[in-house]
Amino acid sequence: MRKIAALLLMVLILASCGGPAKTDEIPQDLEGKKAFLKEKKAAMRELKTTITQLEREIKKLDPKSAEIKETLVTTQDIIRKNFVRYVEIQGTVAAENTVKASSEIGGRLQGFTLEEGDYVKKGQVIGKVDVEQVRKSIAELQTRLKLAEDVYNRQKRLWDQNIGSEVQFLQAENNVESLKRSIETVQYQLTKEEIVSPASGMVNMVFSKNGEVVGPGTPIFDILDLNKIKVVADVPEIYIQAVRRGEVVKMKFPALDMERTGKVSLLGSQINPNNRTFKVEVDLANPGKKLLPNLLTSMLIKDYYAPNAITLINELIQQDVSGRSYVFTVAEQNGKKTAKKVFVEIGESYDGVTEIKSGLTGSESVVVEGARGLVDSEPIKVN
Repeated sequence: MRKIAALLLMVLILASCGGPAKTDEIPQDLEGKKAFLKEKKAAMRELKTTITQLEREIKKLDPKSAEIKETLVTTQDIIRKNFVRYVEIQGTVAAENTVKASSEIGGRLQGFTLEEGDYVKKGQVIGKVDVEQVRKSIAELQTRLKLAEDVYNRQKRLWDQNIGSEVQFLQAENNVESLKRSIETVQYQLTKEEIVSPASGMVNMVFSKNGEVVGPGTPIFDILDLNKIKVVADVPEIYIQAVRRGEVVKMKFPALDMERTGKVSLLGSQINPNNRTFKVEVDLANPGKKLLPNLLTSMLIKDYYAPNAITLINELIQQDVSGRSYVFTVAEQNGKKTAKKVFVEIGESYDGVTEIKSGLTGSESVVVEGARGLVDSEPIKVN
């Protein structure tokens, strides 16, 4: 009876503490309200637990009460495993190789019909440049060459007869050789009439249209090689020790509902002073060419690792009024299974799972379903 009296007294005390709060007792600031609410919820949980325990104690001592029923619970054996926590950094997909295609000679574009999104192969003819002006230049040079050769032959005959100056003869000879070289150069330009793709890939951007005049070396379109891409992310400097070149990282592509892994291929050599980040790149193959440039990506970088750790899902870890964390495990008393309240020290958490630093050995079975409302030493029946 003393035990029951003590429990009744505790209930009265908790009830008086957990009664309606006066207006002047409730903090006015946001953080204060959150802390006050947390305190009241914890007090309510403790009060419910005490009431349940009191009811069970009364049933034990009251001969008229029915036999205490065992609470039906579900349990799970603890399994040690490596605990890893990742930090999620937003990144984007970029093409590994970008090539600008251009014409080697100037002229008006002909037969050029490429559009953004088209796929081209290396060496593919994608247009021509009007070379009519080049042909006219060749004809003009050939006329000048004919005259230069005629002058040269005259000077040579005079020189053979020791008539005229050597300078005149050498100038005539030089004019002939110079014009021949000029004709060879211009004739070579005729071979560059066709514009060919310098690489295979997808046309990313078109800068010129059919019929426009382009200059030699002026970019006409961009080619993206989508067979090999890279994921680029700016990582905050606080994680600089968590990333190593060659380390395997996970990547998520939400728009495609896809996950991939890859190795860090590049680590930035400096910190960006504007946002305090450093660059990280991961090379990836791109079968099917589904990963397109500028596609949003989440890069998962491992920043905490605990080997052979005890972990529990967050829902199994409860807190008492004082803020201490505990779980219920399965114990035996007089040949019957009972719930055992075990206080634990928690560590890091990630993705709904928390590391247990101490309190459990790893050989226990924890109560998974039915843990809420249990009290220490309460009879249970494992489903």
